[in-house]
Amino acid sequence: MKETMIETEVTYTLEHAGKFYLIQHVPARVCRETGDQYFAPETVEHIQALIKGEKPPDKTIETPVYEYACGMGPETT
Repeated sequence: MKETMIETEVTYTLEHAGKFYLIQHVPARVCRETGDQYFAPETVEHIQALIKGEKPPDKTIETPVYEYACGMGPETT
């Protein structure tokens, strides 16, 4: 199977040191068939610098967190 790659921008998600980060508009090569994302080394370095740097985020969001528990389903009465 031949994979077709497209150049686009994606939202990159990362968990680091107990915190979640979203980095928007990240340049990436994305496989049309599988959705796999590939990043240039300099892009990865830039993401790392953003997270480790002193610059405050452009915005923050609040997000709900759920714990997945096996066997938990809709309550039946």
